[in-house]
Amino acid sequence: MNFQAVNWNQIKKIDFSKYTPFIALLLLVILSAIGSEHFLKFRNITNILRQVSYTGTIALGMTFAIVAGGFDLSVGSMTAFVGVIAIYTLNYLGAGADAVILAVLAAIVLGSALGAVNGLIVTKGRITSFIATLGTMSIFRSLTLYVSEAGEVISQNDLYPEIGGGYFLNIPFPVLIFLGLAVAFHVLLNNTPFGRHVCAVGANQQVAVFSAIKVKWITFLTFVITGFTVGVTAVLLSSRLNSVSPGDAGIFFELDAIAAVVIGGTPLSGGRGTIWGTVIGAVILGIINNMLNMLGVSPYLQGTVKGLVILIAVLLQYKKS
Repeated sequence: MNFQAVNWNQIKKIDFSKYTPFIALLLLVILSAIGSEHFLKFRNITNILRQVSYTGTIALGMTFAIVAGGFDLSVGSMTAFVGVIAIYTLNYLGAGADAVILAVLAAIVLGSALGAVNGLIVTKGRITSFIATLGTMSIFRSLTLYVSEAGEVISQNDLYPEIGGGYFLNIPFPVLIFLGLAVAFHVLLNNTPFGRHVCAVGANQQVAVFSAIKVKWITFLTFVITGFTVGVTAVLLSSRLNSVSPGDAGIFFELDAIAAVVIGGTPLSGGRGTIWGTVIGAVILGIINNMLNMLGVSPYLQGTVKGLVILIAVLLQYKKS
C-alpha cells in the first residue's frame, strides 16, 4: 500500500496568518462560553452585535482608508455632528415618514461630504491624513457643540426610533445593515478594479502612479466611503437613542474603528486588508467588552484590556512582516 509523502515545503507556503483573526475569535467565544453560562444566549449575542454595529460600520469604511495608506481620526466627531444635523432636519420637516427618509438621506450625504472634505485636504492640500483628520476632528466637535448650544438634541418624530430600535426576524436593524454593508464592501474591495487600485495605492504609491492609477482620486474616494459609513452610523445611533448628546456622542469611535481594522489583520502600513477581518475584529472587541461587564471588571480597567489587545495585534503583524 503506497502513501504519498507529505510535501512540507508546500504546507509551509500556506499563509495561515490570514486565519489568525478567525482563530482568535473562535478561542474567545469558547473561553467566554466557559466563563459565563449567559454568554451564548441569543439575546446576549444580538446585544453584542448591536453594540459593535455602530463602530463596526465605520470600521468597514475605515478599512478602505487604511488599506490605501491613511486613516481618519475625525469619524467620532463627525458622527456627532451628522447626528445633530439629521435630527434638526427631521424636526424641521415634521412627523411623517417622508421626513424620516429625507433626514436619513441628508445624514448620508452630509457624512459623505465631510469625508470628501477630509479627502480634499489630504490630496489637494498634501497634508498627511493624521494631521488633516486630527484638525477636522476638533472642527467637527466644535461645530457640533455650537449648533446644538452644547445641549442634547431630541427627535420629535415617533417613526425615527424604529430605524435603530427595530427588528427583523428578531435581529436588530443595525446588525442587518452592518452585515449588509460588509457584503457589499467585500465585493467592492475584492472583486472590482477600484478595490485592486486601493490595495495598489497602499502598497506603493509611486508604483501605482507608474501603473496609471489615479492615486489622488482613489485616496479621495476612500475618505468619501468612510464619511458615508459615518452618515449611516449617525442615523443608526441617533435613532436608537432618539437623541444626540453633542459632547459624548461618538467619543472614541475612531479608536474602536481603527482597532477593529487592525485586529482584523489589516496592517496600518496599508496595501492589503479584508472586510470580513474587520467584521471579526469588531466582534472580538464587542465580546471582550461584554465579558468584562459580565465578570464585573471595573469599567476603569476595560480600556486597559482593549489597549493590550490592540498592542498584541500590532506586535503580531510586526513579527509577520
